[in-house]
Amino acid sequence: MRFQPKRNDKIGFIFFIAFVLSTSLIYQFEERFDQERWWTQPRMRYKMADDIIEKQLLIGKTKRAVIDLLGNAYATKSLGQETLVYRLGKPPSFSESKLEQLLVVFEDQKAIKVSRIQE
Repeated sequence: MRFQPKRNDKIGFIFFIAFVLSTSLIYQFEERFDQERWWTQPRMRYKMADDIIEKQLLIGKTKRAVIDLLGNAYATKSLGQETLVYRLGKPPSFSESKLEQLLVVFEDQKAIKVSRIQE
């Protein structure tokens, strides 16, 4: 007696393979942070922002270390927290795209939060 996979098993397997392939492709083509490209291609920074956030590259760094890595930013201060703001450029979009910014929030001289916002 030979094992015959059921129709639902075949469909599930196909979806699993599609998921693995799409995840691999996304990871392969995802832009990783590159300091040289960050400095020389400011309009393309939006491509590297997710890598900075996901890998928590700035968390725990001093303001000076962040500036040394990313360059000068627009500094603001609100509610006792110092914030550096970096322009990321405009990601492509089907609708009207808005400029994005990378926000680095400091507390006790250390970066505690990094997020992406729209202008």
